[in-house]
Amino acid sequence: MTIETTLLVQQNVSLLPLVSFFGCIALILLARVYPRLRGRAGDETAVQSMHVGQTPRVGGIAIFGALACSTFFAPETILRNYIEFMFATSIVFVVGLKEDLGFHVSPRARLFAVVIASLTVIALIGMWLPRIGVPFVDQLLAYWFLGIPFTLLITAGVSNGFNLIDGVNGLASLTAICAAIAMALIARQAGNIEMMGLCLMLAAVVFGFFVLNYPFGFIFLGDAGAYTIGFVLSWFGIVLLINAPAVSPWAVLLALFWPLADTLLAMSRRSRSNKEAMTPDRLHYHQLVMRTIEIVFLGRNKRHLSNSLTTLILAPFVIAPQIVAVLLWDQNLNALLAVLVFLVLFFGSYVFAVAAVRNRKRRPRG
Repeated sequence: MTIETTLLVQQNVSLLPLVSFFGCIALILLARVYPRLRGRAGDETAVQSMHVGQTPRVGGIAIFGALACSTFFAPETILRNYIEFMFATSIVFVVGLKEDLGFHVSPRARLFAVVIASLTVIALIGMWLPRIGVPFVDQLLAYWFLGIPFTLLITAGVSNGFNLIDGVNGLASLTAICAAIAMALIARQAGNIEMMGLCLMLAAVVFGFFVLNYPFGFIFLGDAGAYTIGFVLSWFGIVLLINAPAVSPWAVLLALFWPLADTLLAMSRRSRSNKEAMTPDRLHYHQLVMRTIEIVFLGRNKRHLSNSLTTLILAPFVIAPQIVAVLLWDQNLNALLAVLVFLVLFFGSYVFAVAAVRNRKRRPRG
């Protein structure tokens, strides 16, 4: 690592959390004057809501603003591409912000915005997902008519996944911070210093928001924040795979395991129930854990405690695949096996937990 790059990384880590932190403070104060910053009046009664009372849900403004400021710290060698990438990211941010401000935007429209943003990245930078760690498939991905649709699927899945897990205080932002750090460590081992710096920058930006979101939930990410973070992380993973051939795609997937696994779980659950894939519900993993805490330990009037405890309980399970990602960053087969193991544990524990909660409810109270 050069001295110049080291100084840029240090500036990112020290200044960008302050930008997002004070940006969130300003938004919290402004929400008292401008109610629209708190979203729609009925948001807290929505089927997927895990909080009570109206809270500013525009943390995405601070996140995106701090990311925009990060362009001042980007290395000269990647500055133009990074500015173009931030322009594409603004598409996801603006559409998500419209929903956060109370102007209804359907889930399909938000995913379509991710698709348009990814196509913009591909058009401006000329790159897409190069490989998934499967030899024959990797050869096919070199053709744009296969590689580009697969890229759109991956970026939409990760972006939507972060929105799905943004249901309790700190879970989505903690997942993003640790995913970015894991990618930074992978990039460092692969010798990709520029990407290491960008990943640390993202972790720093999200951390500034995290300290105001967890544990008390003074401000929420909102759709703009969740979709933006997922979009940026998905493309950071793609660029890392392009610039560092030794990195296993399955290791990158492990870094993003929790939101992707929750997305697969939601799709499977809704398919079995004959519901549309975009239909919201209260059956995500974190929602199950929170209701279990309430039913078994705290009672239903302790939502302010069970909400934050859920993230604390899930944190080791979220971070474990990311630790394995760093350890197996260049071991493609072992990383693939690790993904399969974590998927079995994720789905198996969910099924077991659902059965346990149902049995608990059926027991007569004596």
